[in-house]
Amino acid sequence: MPSKSSARLAALTVAAACSAASTIVLTTPAHAESVRIHDIQGSTRMSPYAGKQVTDVAGIVTGIRTYGSSRGFWIQDPSPDADPATSEGVFVFTSSTPKGVAVGDSVTVSGTISEYVPGGTTSGNQSITEITKPTTTVVSSGHALPAATAITSRSVPAAYAPAGDTAANGSINALPLKPSKYALDYYEALEGMSVRVTDTRVVGATDPYTELWVTVKPHENRNRRGGTVYGSYDAQNTGRLQIQSLGATADFPKANVGDTLTGTTAGPLDYNQFGGYTLVASELGTLKSAGLERETTRKQRSSELSVATYNVENLDPTDDTFAAHASAIVNNLKSPDIVSLEEIQDNNGAQNDGTVAADQTLTKLIDAIAAAGGPTYDWRSIDPADGADGGQPGGNIRQAFLFNPERVSFADRAGGDATTATGVTKIRGKAHLTLSPGRIAPADEAWKNSRKPLAGEFVFRGRSVFVIANHFGSKGGDQGLTSQYQPPSRSSETQRHQQATVVNAFVKDILDTQKNADVVTLGDINDFEFSRTTKLLEGRGELWSAIKSLPRSERYSYVYQGNSQVLDQILISPSIRRDCDFEYDSVHVNAEFNDQISDHDPQVLRFRP
Repeated sequence: MPSKSSARLAALTVAAACSAASTIVLTTPAHAESVRIHDIQGSTRMSPYAGKQVTDVAGIVTGIRTYGSSRGFWIQDPSPDADPATSEGVFVFTSSTPKGVAVGDSVTVSGTISEYVPGGTTSGNQSITEITKPTTTVVSSGHALPAATAITSRSVPAAYAPAGDTAANGSINALPLKPSKYALDYYEALEGMSVRVTDTRVVGATDPYTELWVTVKPHENRNRRGGTVYGSYDAQNTGRLQIQSLGATADFPKANVGDTLTGTTAGPLDYNQFGGYTLVASELGTLKSAGLERETTRKQRSSELSVATYNVENLDPTDDTFAAHASAIVNNLKSPDIVSLEEIQDNNGAQNDGTVAADQTLTKLIDAIAAAGGPTYDWRSIDPADGADGGQPGGNIRQAFLFNPERVSFADRAGGDATTATGVTKIRGKAHLTLSPGRIAPADEAWKNSRKPLAGEFVFRGRSVFVIANHFGSKGGDQGLTSQYQPPSRSSETQRHQQATVVNAFVKDILDTQKNADVVTLGDINDFEFSRTTKLLEGRGELWSAIKSLPRSERYSYVYQGNSQVLDQILISPSIRRDCDFEYDSVHVNAEFNDQISDHDPQVLRFRP
């Protein structure tokens, strides 16, 4: 999942503002009416006043947003009603920087009610009720703010969203809110209101766009490093909450997973396209470090083959991360015998001029590894056709093998290129690749605009080992966990299912040719160990995802929206799994840290062929 996307960078600079959006107007006849905020919000996700004009809506200004494309301010009624399903806060959209209002002002606002969908209606995101085209009158100033509602472990329900109780199209928009029963309803019933959390643990490190994730449920699927593990589609971890700031970005804490925001963090509850419900803090707690350290795996023994997968996040020669990646490979991964690299870009990165060769990228990394005290690796890869494999435009990402020639040898069989498929043949009773390195079924529709698998045949201590490097299609386009559609659509799975089926069929060819062949299939699978993608890749026992040998709490390679989850996997054939004579390690060096050099953690497998 490339994260140096220029599109995401442009969007996230105004993430709190939810830059790309749509407005839903449900009624066209407009009339003026004086109402309270809880009347506007109503007891469903959609305002009963959407599309109508309202007059003299009273409230206290609780926060002002002066940046991004969604500028405006929040107001809250200091005299709430008795219905927990109706929010007492609402955002007033001013378009430009608000003038003439200050926090603590008592105001009346007239304008049009709209439902604004961060990311646009096709995103599946929920909408935000707003007062637009406002006319604001300051009645008086210097008022105490309404007390912030405490979001706690006890207040957030364990169930995430209604199950099997949606509209015909799967939307929960029209359903009456049940904030005591469902977490999404609970947060929706607080939309626009001042909320607070206290002494919350960080479960998603601060990213370059000044946001982090905390949990208000300290025991919810916690792992030993302080994260919250995502272990099934039915356990979304309801205690997670995104934190952004109304203040200067320079003051935002640089937190790692496991750290704590001590004291009170408080501000209006917003909803944005990159994470859903978000506490936009006017008051930030104090960061207390947990002292999280990067992990180091053990070195392989002389009789063990060490194989790793590492997504180096759009690495190209202009990057300044070569030394850091080299250090991770040498010091944290202990110089694996074979390293499958994902997201190696061509020699001039995102410059879109037809360049596809990546020899300079790979040589620069190999030199950095040697300078860090590691072996002098050799490499094998196949250049893609220009623009055919997806990823960052112009970057031509691909997988590549590094291998230590003092420990393993590579069985070179010429003829592999971007469009020619490798196959399996039998020589003296043993399976061999017809092309090595070679691509697996590169013309198959499964690989349209996606990375083609790279297959290589290695020899370790006289035994052949087949290694297949993968980078399946990303999750881009899937609806988020906080979507108005429940369960959210995962449309990107269709291509990954096709890809998993193709790779499994190739592995089956190897095993049909040689039943006891050692096959390692690895890479950025872009899907969970419990997913159908993984099940299709495993097939009927041809492969098994070795991360499942770890305790459930340690199965993760990526942290997304506060969920520690699996994207990177190493799958093994029965000959490797049979005697349980292998060790698996997810080496946590990146995903939990704010100063990460990649958003993926490398994975290491050691076994005796």
